Amino acid sequence: MADIDVVSHVDEVILKTTMALARALEQAGAAAEGHAKDLCPVDTGALRNSITHQTDLENLTEIIGSNEEYAAYVELGTGVYYKGGRKTPWTYQDDKGQWHITNGQRAQPYLKPAAANYAKEYTAIIANELKGAMG
Repeated sequence: MADIDVVSHVDEVILKTTMALARALEQAGAAAEGHAKDLCPVDTGALRNSITHQTDLENLTEIIGSNEEYAAYVELGTGVYYKGGRKTPWTYQDDKGQWHITNGQRAQPYLKPAAANYAKEYTAIIANELKGAMG
């Protein structure tokens, strides 16, 4: 009877797959960041310049967003234009001291479309990296 040696490459495959996923998430995140910046409405440029991406390898996710306090208001809208938002007008004073009345601001989505409209691109990035890792 012949001796059979069994060699496991499971750890190597897991490592290569994990590294490929990390590269793919970073590439997809950078692409999504670029798309979000392209779609972002610009006044001063602060919001567009604040958009970043971060890879979370523990949860195998990519986080795209902005730390500007008003980012969500631009993405989702305010007042009557936001579901559950304020239904009555309000006044505010601008930087020049002028008073204005408003019912809110319409949504100008840039993050959600950057994720949803380019899903096939991100899927292709991930598939290519995984294919390369196993090739």
